[in-house]
Amino acid sequence: MDESSNNSADYVWKDVTTKELFGDIRAILFSLPGAFTPTCTTFQLPGFDRLYSKFQAHGIAKVYCLSVNDAFVMNAWAKSLNISNVNMLPDGSGEFTRKMGMLVKKDNLGFGMRSWRYAVVVNDGIIEALFVESGFSDNCKIDPYTETTPENVLAYLDGKI
Repeated sequence: MDESSNNSADYVWKDVTTKELFGDIRAILFSLPGAFTPTCTTFQLPGFDRLYSKFQAHGIAKVYCLSVNDAFVMNAWAKSLNISNVNMLPDGSGEFTRKMGMLVKKDNLGFGMRSWRYAVVVNDGIIEALFVESGFSDNCKIDPYTETTPENVLAYLDGKI
């Protein structure tokens, strides 16, 4: 969705391909269970935004945040946190997440189908590094957050892991 206007009636829906997003660049994509949720809002999204210049120093051209939410929610969430460096990717139907093998049920939290927490470094459309939280399962009772932190992805780029 193109949010070039403040009038929601002027928003333009735009389908994009992975080639458009990840072709000819090195990028980070991180995916999380939901906008406005505690860990995602307090740590993950703001952390990736804050460390953007350090990612750029490693040749990262774009950082994308993906969640199984609609574009309106993703854009409102970014705006509420003053996110300026991370590009928001809505996956409203969960189709991209399903094809990544990361779609899980979170009915135990009243969320329905959502993304498991993961991050990837993509280089010209090829996954260079994959970070996945442990415990991948439907209706997981915990919300692990160690592998997909912006600091952990940066440690990989720094050659520390």
